[in-house]
Amino acid sequence: MNDFINKLYKNNAIIYKVLLFLIAVVSIVYLFPKGGQFKYDFSQGKPWQYDNLYAPFDFAIQKTSKELETETKEVEDNVKKYFVVNPTIKNEVLNDFDVKISALDSLSKKSIISLKKTGNIIIDKIYEYGFIDDASISKANKTDIIILRKGNSINDVSFSKLIKSSEILNFVSSRIKSLESNEQRLLLRSLSEALRPNVTYDIEYSEKELNEALKSISHAKGKVSKGELIISKGDIVEGRKLNVLKSYEVASSSQTWTKSNRNWIVFGYTILVALALLMLLLFLEKYRLEIFKDNNKVTFIFFNIFLMIFVQTMVVKYNSEYLYVVPLSILPIVLKAFFDARLGLFTHVLTVLLLGFIVPNSFEFIYLNIIAGIVTILTVSELYKRASLFVSIGQITLIYMITYFAFSILKEGNADRINWLYFGLFAANGMLSFLAVFFIYFYEKLFGLVSDVTLLELSNTNSKLLRDLNEKAPGTFQHSMQVANLAEAAANEIGANSMLVRTGALYHDIGKMSNPMYFTENQSTGVNPHNDLLPKDSARIILDHVINGIEIAKKHKLPDRIIDFIRTHHGTSVTYYFYKKEIENAEKGEEVDKRKFQYQGPIPFSKETAILMMCDAAEAASKSLKNPTAQSIDELIDRIVEKQKSDNQFKNSDITFREIEKIKKIIKSKLMNIYHLRVEYPD
Repeated sequence: MNDFINKLYKNNAIIYKVLLFLIAVVSIVYLFPKGGQFKYDFSQGKPWQYDNLYAPFDFAIQKTSKELETETKEVEDNVKKYFVVNPTIKNEVLNDFDVKISALDSLSKKSIISLKKTGNIIIDKIYEYGFIDDASISKANKTDIIILRKGNSINDVSFSKLIKSSEILNFVSSRIKSLESNEQRLLLRSLSEALRPNVTYDIEYSEKELNEALKSISHAKGKVSKGELIISKGDIVEGRKLNVLKSYEVASSSQTWTKSNRNWIVFGYTILVALALLMLLLFLEKYRLEIFKDNNKVTFIFFNIFLMIFVQTMVVKYNSEYLYVVPLSILPIVLKAFFDARLGLFTHVLTVLLLGFIVPNSFEFIYLNIIAGIVTILTVSELYKRASLFVSIGQITLIYMITYFAFSILKEGNADRINWLYFGLFAANGMLSFLAVFFIYFYEKLFGLVSDVTLLELSNTNSKLLRDLNEKAPGTFQHSMQVANLAEAAANEIGANSMLVRTGALYHDIGKMSNPMYFTENQSTGVNPHNDLLPKDSARIILDHVINGIEIAKKHKLPDRIIDFIRTHHGTSVTYYFYKKEIENAEKGEEVDKRKFQYQGPIPFSKETAILMMCDAAEAASKSLKNPTAQSIDELIDRIVEKQKSDNQFKNSDITFREIEKIKKIIKSKLMNIYHLRVEYPD
């Protein structure tokens, strides 16, 4: 049992990757559409590449979405609308009008009787068909025949016969012209106060009628019999042939996705997704071993793939018209920010290929997004510069538009029928791509990763930690600045991460703040405290600056990628001066323990950490030259780097001999410029 537990413990990293792989495969397959893939790939406006296609079974020819939309609009316009009449309102209006007229003391009894008679006639006329309320007027057109429902009886009536509130004044005025002006005014006022609409739109009956009419719309407009020729080889896929092919695809999918073969189709999807993710893992193992060994980084990459597939799936399910609004370019931007361009592009391509199972017009989608991904990798750099990101995203958006324009011309045969909505979607895609900055910040906190944006902030010499270094150990600070400049130039020369190595160089010696006066560059008074110490005690103080630096860095929450430079900048080298001194002081035959004078390591494990080791040693040693010349600097750098190579300090850093030679050349050139003597001016 203990052996089994020990094996699990030793292989926990592999077990975690296997579980992560399985979870990712299951999650992605779950998002895939519940239907089989059509075995023919075709696009509008392109020739049919396969042999003559005959119908293997009977199926209906489906109407296009435009045809269905037209028929639906026609039904909505022509279906009869229902309006309901409230029979009690007329009597209430008559009673109310009678009360108002009877209350007019200024008129004679005869005039009141006359006004009542005239008003009752007008009210009868107004409510003959009905007085419609303002909210219901927009439900029908003037020429429509509507259905008036009054209790259990219904009547077809022209909508124009209903009286509207805007017509009341003219309607009444035309019927009281024979009255005196005073009587006209009083009658108009009484009627306007008493009249109320009695006809309203009948939502329930109208919706029921509309739904029944919509149900009667047929989605098919013909039939293809078994054995009938659908399309011949070389024919252009357009018009009726395109519609028949799409109908055959729908019918074929419905027959393929049945309970009996559902498991087989899921199994097929699982194999394809597993292969794609397996290729990613193999790529990491072969070309990015450092990332492959870090489960946190592998989880980060898999999470981003799933996130993009999830978002794209949700958009397609909501409305496939918004397919291109999802900013897939965020994926390569984020991965390039944390890792490198090659990994970003490789992951983006695999993600787009997987999305091909989900989206309509998969070839067009894949082509568009792979091209956009390549442009992203080529153009997006220096994310910490807002202008650079803005220009890059503008270029990506432009490429989207140009590529879509080309596809549209191929499909439609001309530019007249291009769907301009997609250009708006591409613009929205570009705007959403700026969310990459937010995602980078979020991922730094969630996964503990470091981007160039953070490196730029850390490399600011006004940061608290670097200010402390400048105050407590000014010589070390100047040394770190010189090393940073050397390392940055060397990194640019071989294509390494110059921002990372510069930032690492600025912090690599912060451990010297604990005992600044024990390091030569800070001994401004010329007093060397090592003169009063034993060599092994001096060596311990020197060696401890690495441990102290790690502790200070962790206290100030520096990222692990920066702490790596502190750990590795001396590798497993020896404090040779004090080691030799200890040997000289040792009694004859006494053996000196070399490990007490040796740094604990580890040795550099990246190009950037290897660059720092060379630049740090070269800059420090150059200070020992009394009369620096081109020859002495050249010999010094060669000797230092060769010693590091012979001590196997670079065996884990994935750096080539050619790159080392380039770095040496840059260091020599920079040191020559630093120690270049000016011409002595005459008095």
